[in-house]
Amino acid sequence: MTAYIEPRILKGFRDFLPPAEIARRDLIEKIEASFRSYGFVPIDTPALEYAEILLGKGGGETEKQIYRFKDNGDRDVALRFDLTVPFARFLAEHRQELTLPFKRYHIAKVWRGENTQRGRYREFTQCDFDIVGSDSGAADFEILLMIRNTLSGLGAGDIVIRLNHRGLFNRFLARIGVLDKQVEILRIVDKLAKTGREETLKLLSETAGGDRALQILDFIETKGSFEEVLGKLTAAACGNGEGTLGSSCPESERLSMIRQFMTETGGSLVSDPFVLDPSITRGLDYYTGIVYETFLKDMPEIGSICSGGRYDNLAALYSKEAIPGVGSSIGLDRLIAAMENSGRLRFRPGYARLAIACLREDQGGACQALAEKFRQRGIACEVFLEEGKLTRQFMLAEKKGEQWLIIPGDDPLHSPLTLRDLSKRENREGLSVEDIAALI
Repeated sequence: MTAYIEPRILKGFRDFLPPAEIARRDLIEKIEASFRSYGFVPIDTPALEYAEILLGKGGGETEKQIYRFKDNGDRDVALRFDLTVPFARFLAEHRQELTLPFKRYHIAKVWRGENTQRGRYREFTQCDFDIVGSDSGAADFEILLMIRNTLSGLGAGDIVIRLNHRGLFNRFLARIGVLDKQVEILRIVDKLAKTGREETLKLLSETAGGDRALQILDFIETKGSFEEVLGKLTAAACGNGEGTLGSSCPESERLSMIRQFMTETGGSLVSDPFVLDPSITRGLDYYTGIVYETFLKDMPEIGSICSGGRYDNLAALYSKEAIPGVGSSIGLDRLIAAMENSGRLRFRPGYARLAIACLREDQGGACQALAEKFRQRGIACEVFLEEGKLTRQFMLAEKKGEQWLIIPGDDPLHSPLTLRDLSKRENREGLSVEDIAALI
C-alpha cells in the first residue's frame, strides 16, 4: 500500500486560491500603475543573498528573525528579510549603470521568522519604492505624496500618515546628554504603542535615567497641529527658546519645507492625512532623516500598512560612495487583511466575463478562433473544453463568475450566435461578434 505524505505547509506560510490571488494581483496592478505614474521603474533581486550582505546593517531583532543556513557549497546564505538592504547592495554593484536620481520600485516576497498574527506572516509581500541620489526635501515629499495617493486609489479607507525626523530627535537626545544611547532609546520608543506608556517609561529610565526618561516622554508625546508640534520640537531640540518654524536647525527646516509642499498639494483631499508625531522613530538602524508610518483610520490596531524614511548612509555599507536615499514600503498582506476585515476587498473567482459553451468537442478549434475575435477586442473569453448539457454549462459559468455565455451554432465562426445573460437567465439570439462585443 502506498504511503502518502500528509499535505501541509509551514506555520506563517500560505497557499492562495484563485479568488484571493486575483484580489492580490488586482491590488498589485493598481499599486504598480501608481508607481509608474511618478516615473518609477521596476527592478528585481535574488531571494537568497550572502548572510553578511543582509546582516551588515539590519540591527535589532532582524538577526533573530532571519532565515539563515549553509547551502550545498557551504556558503553562509540567508533569505532577504526586506527589499531595502538588497537594494543597497544592488545600488553599489550597479552604480555605473544607473542614472541618478534613480527612482525604483520592487514588489516581491520577503521572509522573517517572527511570531504570526493577523496580517503578519513569515512569508509576505512588500511593495517598495525609493528615490536614491537626491537629498532634497522634494524627494522626501514625493515619497509621502505617493503613499497618500497610492493608498487612496486602492479604496482602503481614510489614512493617517504619521511622520517625524530622526535627526531632530537625535538633536534632542544630544541636548539632554544621552545621544550615546540613541539606538536603545529609539527601539524603546518605537514600541510605545505596543508596550504602553508605563512600560516605556520604565525601560527609558533603565537606559537613560529617571529624569531624562520623563524628558524623552514629554518630547515624544507632544501634541497639536503640525505647525504647533514643529514649533515645540524645534524649541526642545534646537535650543532657540520658544522656537520658530524652520529657523534654527536643518532638520526643522526640512520639516517646514515638507509641510509647505503638503499645503500646496492638499487641495484634492477632504482632510489632511499628515500628522507630525515625534513618537514615530522606526526601529531599524539605517534611518537617518525623515521617518513615517501609515495607519488606516478605522483599523489602527492592525498597525502600520506603509512605512519607511530616509537612509542616507545605507548604500555606503557596500560602497565608498555615500548615496542619499529615501523610500517606503507597503505591507501588502497587512493591507489586504485590513481591507478584507472592513469589507473593502473585492473577491472574484476569475477574470473572464464571457465564455463559449462546448456543444461538440470537434468544434474546439472553431470556438477558440471565435474566442480570439473577442480577445483581440480586449474582452477576456474562456472556451469550455468538454461537451455537456447546457444547463450544466450555465451553472459552471456562474460558478466561475462569468456573466455571459455564447451558445455557438453549427458553424461557430459563421452561424449567428446566441448570448446567454446568466444574471437575468435570458437568451439573445441571432447576434454577431460585433453585436456581442458592443453589449459587453
